Amino acid sequence: MNLLKELCSIHAPSGNEENMQAFLLDYIEKEKSNWNVQPEIIYGDDLQNCIILKFGNPRTAIFAHMDSIGFTVRYGKELVKIGGPRTIEGTKLVGKDSQGDIECELLVIENENQPNGLEYVFEREIDRGTDLSFKCKFVETENYVQSCYMDNRLGVWNALKVAETLENGVICFSCWEEHGGGSVGYLGKYIYENWRVKQALISDITWVTEGVQDGEGVAISIRDSGIPRRSYVNKIIGLAKESNVPFQLEVESSGGSDGNELQKSPYPFDWCFIGAPEQNVHSPKEKVHKADIQSMVDLYRYLMKNL
Repeated sequence: MNLLKELCSIHAPSGNEENMQAFLLDYIEKEKSNWNVQPEIIYGDDLQNCIILKFGNPRTAIFAHMDSIGFTVRYGKELVKIGGPRTIEGTKLVGKDSQGDIECELLVIENENQPNGLEYVFEREIDRGTDLSFKCKFVETENYVQSCYMDNRLGVWNALKVAETLENGVICFSCWEEHGGGSVGYLGKYIYENWRVKQALISDITWVTEGVQDGEGVAISIRDSGIPRRSYVNKIIGLAKESNVPFQLEVESSGGSDGNELQKSPYPFDWCFIGAPEQNVHSPKEKVHKADIQSMVDLYRYLMKNL
């Protein structure tokens, strides 16, 4: 779990993914010699801060978003949300501006007839436009891992674990997912036009709900706010049954992922969201069962080999 702990501590809210990109490129360069297949590594201005790894003769792509939720300093001490973070009074926030490192607290201003206001509490004024993220406190027990940004650093971790044994496939590390997306369209264009890849798995983290419990296996999402093509989802469910990997089926009316954006692209992608469920969504204490983490890796490895 040391790699996951390091990933969770990296400051990379939506729109400011440079630190995560740099970490991943360095990690991939150091570790790829230990992988079964040496991938082609594609990045640069045309992909902004995204990364594509191409292994062998790919048929299916994994999408894992690198960014996190957070806050942007507005005017005075006011904060504006990046994505949908939970706003708990006293939460520790960290970042950096022109004057140095920042560790401050979140203050919730209750307003009777309008949404609550958000401010920071700090000894000095923070530069306008500075982004702040949750301070990482990583806790590992026998059965659980708890930290901020399991969504989606665990999805990234899963993709890196799959990369170790992947022979044929594509892994796309995307940006901006937590705040509306914007990168998956051109990532999908690239992998479809270059390799005719049109099958996708979304390596992301979902919710513990009344129908999806922790410790019962990775969740295969039949739908959320987006509805993937049912024949493709059925194919994945059939393979999951063959794999003997524990899994659960999820049906939700809200929530979304890179899959929604992929479906809206002008390319004929099939996609399915497959991820471990977590407690305390979008909070500093996102919590995932280790058995679900293992089943996520195992199922992705099986699907990338057999889809």
